[in-house]
Amino acid sequence: MSKAERTKQLIIEKTAPLFNTKGYTTTSLSDITQATGLTKGSIYGNFENKDEVAIAAYKYNSGLLKKNMARSFGDEFPTTIDKLHAFVAFYRKNWQTVFLNGGCPLMNAATEADDTFPDLKDHVKRSFEEWTKRISNAIVQGQKDKELNENANAQEYASLFIMLIEGGILLSKTTGDEKFLNLALDRILHLIDHELKIIPS
Repeated sequence: MSKAERTKQLIIEKTAPLFNTKGYTTTSLSDITQATGLTKGSIYGNFENKDEVAIAAYKYNSGLLKKNMARSFGDEFPTTIDKLHAFVAFYRKNWQTVFLNGGCPLMNAATEADDTFPDLKDHVKRSFEEWTKRISNAIVQGQKDKELNENANAQEYASLFIMLIEGGILLSKTTGDEKFLNLALDRILHLIDHELKIIPS
């Protein structure tokens, strides 16, 4: 990378946790300069405005989540059931990291950008659509492989999984009690093993 590219990447990496914990609209330029150790001139030399930094930080945060979560759907897990279980286990194992970094970057950005930051809202919408599609595609593949109930609506189950996870994270982070996330994850496992999975007669 060129010096300019390295500086831009530094700004993104240093501000990504800040935006996710403090907020995309409340984080100030002073916060950004303090986090990066750079001057305002350096920030504006790489980004047009604070909103552009915020969107880049969101892309970084959501990209990390996407990359880590994608491992659950990799070839390491041979069957769709294995993949779906790994997906649930990812949240079970990593909830502390998620909480320490301010919570789910998708949910945080979605809540904040709903009415005040339309450009960010568009990026969040695409992230949720990609997340839903990834889970839905896995379920469809499981149906093709005769692992999962062919009458199940893959899109609906994928959306339900996301709603349960996001709700569990919200309640657990708000109360400081992981039981709500675990309750949501247990419910997802029940749906996988008792509604989606074909049980041999």
